[in-house]
Amino acid sequence: MKKNDLSGLTAEQLKQQIAEEKDRLVKLKFAHAITPIENPRRISEARKNIARLSTALTSINK
Repeated sequence: MKKNDLSGLTAEQLKQQIAEEKDRLVKLKFAHAITPIENPRRISEARKNIARLSTALTSINK
């Protein structure tokens, strides 16, 4: 997910994307707690995506 991809989204779409990413992050953490996932870097990538989306949402609301 790039910054250019986020520029065309509305506030509602960003909120929906944030909710989906948070859900994905919870599932990844749960799966990793039970049995280590193949690529644990996916957890940090999900956190970074949430941060990017939140930043884009904040810049739209200003």
